[in-house]
Amino acid sequence: MEDKNGEAQPLAAGSAESATTPVEEPGATAAGSGNGGGAPPPVRPDDGDSGDDDGGMLRMSFLEHLEELRSRILKALAGVGVAFVLSIVFANNLWNIVSEPAMTALHTLGFQEKLAQITPMETFTTVWVKLPMLAAVFLASPWVLYQIWGFIAPGLYRRERRWAAPFVICSAGLFITGGLFGYFVAFRYGLTFLLGIGRDIHIQPMVSVTEYFDLFVNVMLGIGLVFELPVLIFFLTLLRIVSPRFLLRNSRYAILIIVIIAAVVTPTPDVFNLMLFAMPMCLLFFVGIFAGYLLTLHREHRSFPWKQVMKWAIPILAAIAVALYLLLPRLGYHFIRYWPFVAR
Repeated sequence: MEDKNGEAQPLAAGSAESATTPVEEPGATAAGSGNGGGAPPPVRPDDGDSGDDDGGMLRMSFLEHLEELRSRILKALAGVGVAFVLSIVFANNLWNIVSEPAMTALHTLGFQEKLAQITPMETFTTVWVKLPMLAAVFLASPWVLYQIWGFIAPGLYRRERRWAAPFVICSAGLFITGGLFGYFVAFRYGLTFLLGIGRDIHIQPMVSVTEYFDLFVNVMLGIGLVFELPVLIFFLTLLRIVSPRFLLRNSRYAILIIVIIAAVVTPTPDVFNLMLFAMPMCLLFFVGIFAGYLLTLHREHRSFPWKQVMKWAIPILAAIAVALYLLLPRLGYHFIRYWPFVAR
């Protein structure tokens, strides 16, 4: 302001010009106080619900991680121990189930339907120790996988931790399904092939209990772990390590690796059993890619066109089923109740 003589005068507190100065709102000041007075930080879409755990991700020190790991391992071992005790009670019944493929293969080839005991401790260690341990691994697999998820979950966001139940159910289901596939399909064909190699050259097979069970364990666990491929692909997609587009672009290399793994896991050197392993593994690979694609659509807030796909898929599958039902009897096959469900 200027006085009557034209000299400048200081502004008085509460004057009209001071009233025009913008005043910061309390909410804006509080929001910018932790960010240098600027705008509040953007919220990540993956953070999910807000809370005091940094958007759902739990913060743990290194020692806390070690303590959590120790706790999860002890809980997993406790579950396996309980399943082991239960398996010992039914050890004889379990051995009858395990030895049934050998009895079937020996009967088919015309040999004596018995396994050989080479050492005095062989039957005891196999039937009462190793077999209950194998059964306990399969029985306790849901509990063990739940403990694995419980250890990984603190490093995930809250909305990602909601995948706990699907992870446990799918992982355990695929592991057990792999074991069933090995028992009913792969192991039986492979064992019949191996035992029948020397039949035409006057070789009588004498299969020991230990050798038979070791081959059985390798096939069951190997195929069970291979069937976890869709879960592995989905988990890598969840962590943004791979993407469905990347996997499809490099699928030819994946198929080559799958064939090599099948050649290692297959108990026989023939091409038929190799394809018997490789084809389900390739199918599981593309199932994993499809699961990762569904996860990507969910992140992008899009939905898969299930109605349009089912509109075409159901008639096609029905037509294939009817064609097989009508064609197989003309080729000399008939349907049976057990695998492979058709026979001459």
